[in-house]
Amino acid sequence: MKRQIRASFILILAAGLFSLSAAAEEGRIMSDYLLLDDFSGQASVLNTEWEGFTDQVMGGVSEISVLRAEEKGEPFIRMQGDVSLRNNGGFIQIRLKLARSFGSFDGSEYQGIRLQVRGEGSGYYLFIRTTATTLPWKYYAAPVPVSPEWSEVLIPWSAFLPGDYGKLKPFQADKLKSLALAAYGREFRARIDLKEIGFY
Repeated sequence: MKRQIRASFILILAAGLFSLSAAAEEGRIMSDYLLLDDFSGQASVLNTEWEGFTDQVMGGVSEISVLRAEEKGEPFIRMQGDVSLRNNGGFIQIRLKLARSFGSFDGSEYQGIRLQVRGEGSGYYLFIRTTATTLPWKYYAAPVPVSPEWSEVLIPWSAFLPGDYGKLKPFQADKLKSLALAAYGREFRARIDLKEIGFY
């Protein structure tokens, strides 16, 4: 009888340790992802807000519309508009600051950016600015593939290359200033929805 009780105790203890191990592993996996925004509130988890702007800041004529919407109880942000190459233009974008003016965000413990997006057509990019992009027209860019249905897109840091204007140092994930979802580089009518974004 004592042996049976002892064996049962060992089984219960082993099961408890397995549960704790599984919970710890789940916590570790969750800690490897930093949610930046799921649009359930007005501000991101960094207490910064999305801002939309276009090539009109440099004389272009592209037009943008940014709205927050909800579908089946799930909020998202939509960027749409007409991208024009006239007057040396060619972009619309929504941008999220990751740090205050004189600071930076260290994303080096992550592998890249995870998005849940859908959209129409092609010509979408993530633009990232770092402490190395001191001039307004400099940035790092990586393409964002989209489809009409919601999909998860993982963009590793290695995908970010210097933009079209001027040379830059190799991309450094420990010195992030802002990220932007952009429609860029050709004339088209853009529409892209973003439901979630974070670092993975």
